Formats: sequence, structure tokens, C-alpha cells
Amino acid sequence: MERILGIKFREYGQIYYFLSGGQPVAVGDRVIVETDQGQGIGEVVALRGDLPEDAGETEADLRPILRVASGEDLEQAAENEKLGDEARAFCNECIRGRDLEMKLVDVEVFFDRSKIIFYFTAPTRIDFRELVKDLVKNYRTRIELRQIGVRHETQMIGAVGNCGMVCCCRRFLRKFAPVTIKMAKEQNLFLNPAKISGICGRLLCCLSYEQENYEEFHRRCPRLGKKYLTSRGAVKVLRANMFRGSLALLTESNEEVEVTLEEWQQMEPRRPEQGGGGPGGHGGGMPRPD
Repeated sequence: MERILGIKFREYGQIYYFLSGGQPVAVGDRVIVETDQGQGIGEVVALRGDLPEDAGETEADLRPILRVASGEDLEQAAENEKLGDEARAFCNECIRGRDLEMKLVDVEVFFDRSKIIFYFTAPTRIDFRELVKDLVKNYRTRIELRQIGVRHETQMIGAVGNCGMVCCCRRFLRKFAPVTIKMAKEQNLFLNPAKISGICGRLLCCLSYEQENYEEFHRRCPRLGKKYLTSRGAVKVLRANMFRGSLALLTESNEEVEVTLEEWQQMEPRRPEQGGGGPGGHGGGMPRPD
């Protein structure tokens, strides 16, 4: 029976999908596959009947695995790991010898040794042509130096975040969603870089987790800091609390009261310049906050 296999080539890497090719495969098996850049050995982490919606490809695009890894294949994989450690030490020595301003993060050796990839970070563009020559001369195979960002560096190395847990990018995130300072503002967070930045120095990935809920909540809220005419008199909107689903209002008597969004709509709010309000008028609940 043809099954779709979810395969990881690295412990914390992205999941790629292949066909079983009719071979009996179980979760935890290591298999040999053909990729666009050469042969690789990966671990089966999922057996599926269909592709997930976010796979980004169709079943017709999938390749069958070559075979389930044999004892010789596993020995070859172990030797490749040793070669990767050796290559990392050699590359660091070359970097120091040529005084290059770059930091080697990881080394990946393809299963058939047709290619070795060196991942590094650097503050600017680096002229590493001479370094590549050193590596090619020593290993006699295709060499690729791939510059990555600080987020991917943290994903590869791993770290403990501000919350005391292992960083999300290391545990389960495979693709980085855009994170902006606007998200921190809409979530009423103190804009202290030490509080809203991760180990990598970039904005916390978790700011995007609840952003959709905040956006939906703010769409239902009136503008913060604005005055409204209501059935209870003139009020000024001070704050909004998403977790309580409420607004803090300042009344004409200089008293602060808290109302739910449902109670706010029942107050028939309208901006002073809008004139008539009521149920048929514009209620002031839809505008986004300043």
C-alpha cells in the first residue's frame, strides 16, 4: 500500500514528504532518499494517507524513497557525522587563519558525500572564495557556504527563552512568521527591547501566536483615547482589555467604569461630530484604535 512519509533529515529540521514506494516502513525507520542536491538519510516521523494543507506541493510531485536504511547505510551515516565534526574543526581553523569575520554554526554532510554545506553567520557580506578553495582541496567534493540569519542560528543551536522553555524555533517552529513592533503595541506590551526580544535579538516569535485574536478584538473596539456620546452621557475610552473583553471608560463625573463590549454596544455610542446616533447610526464599535 502506498503511504506518504513525513521525513526529517535533521533532528530539529523541517519535515519533507516522500512516497513509500510500496515498501514496508514504520515510524522511526531511517530511509535513503534522493533529493534535488543528492542522496540523504532521514528518519520517518509520520505516516499519512494524504498531504497536509501546508505542504506546498501535490502528491504528484513526491518522490518514492530509495530504500530503508541497511546496517551498512547506518555505518555510513555515522562516518558522515564524524566527517562533519572534522570538517567543522578544519573550517574554523581556516577562518581563524584567514581572519574572516564570520561564525561557523553547523556543517551538513550529504549521505553520498556529494556535497558538504557549511552554515555561518556574519555581520556583512564575506569574501570566502579562498576559504572555499581550502575546503575543496581538503575534501575533494562540492562545497557550499550558506549564510544564515540569527533566527536560524538559534534554531540550529537551541537556547532557553525568557519564559524558561526551550526556544519555540528549536522545539516546533519550522517556518518563521513575520513579527513586527506593531504587534507588541497592539498587545499593550511595554516596548522594552529586553522584554520583547528573544535570545536571537529579534522580536519574540510568540508575539504572532495571539495576534489574530488581538486584531479581531480591536476591530470590535472603539478608538482608544476618543470621546463618545452614549445613552449614559459623554465618556472617554481609556483602555481595552482583551482577556476580560471589556473597556475602561471615564465618565463626565470623572469616574472610571468598566463595561463589556456587549454593554458598550447597548450604550449606542457615537462620536460627537456624527450627530444623531442610536441603533441606526454608526455605533463607534468598528474603528481600529489609534
